[in-house]
Amino acid sequence: MSKVGVIMGSKSDLPVMQDAIDILKSFDINVEVDIVSAHRTPEKLFDYGKHAHTKGFSVIIAGAGGAAHLPGMIASLSPLPVIGVPIKSSNSIDGWDSVLSILQMPGGVPVATVALNGAKNAGILAAQIIGSSDASVLDKILAYKEGLKQMVITSAKDLK
Repeated sequence: MSKVGVIMGSKSDLPVMQDAIDILKSFDINVEVDIVSAHRTPEKLFDYGKHAHTKGFSVIIAGAGGAAHLPGMIASLSPLPVIGVPIKSSNSIDGWDSVLSILQMPGGVPVATVALNGAKNAGILAAQIIGSSDASVLDKILAYKEGLKQMVITSAKDLK
């Protein structure tokens, strides 16, 4: 069974990152959550990034605010796909510092980046990556997307 690592720079990021955790669990994907600070626990970051692929992870979702080095550093160390979630934190410049820190990665070190506080989309993207090789997860993604379609159709009918 596939497993996604959801990491964040500090516990204060958990309310945002909970959306990724919840959506992944709704797709019956195992989730392991941890706090890995790029600036306060660099040894833990290096260990996590270098060994995540040996611990059964398929994708890593990394959320960070402010300077937001966590996703890029993990991507520099890991062969796994990394999805970065920029978080508007208390020390943030309206979140733009986090967005740009995660988005503007150098060639050769990709980080898929979702919207500011967009952890739900990060979870869905991780599930879609896993679903490309896991039929049971793909079926759940298809059902989820059908549910989105039906919500729009119902909303449109309610307008009339």
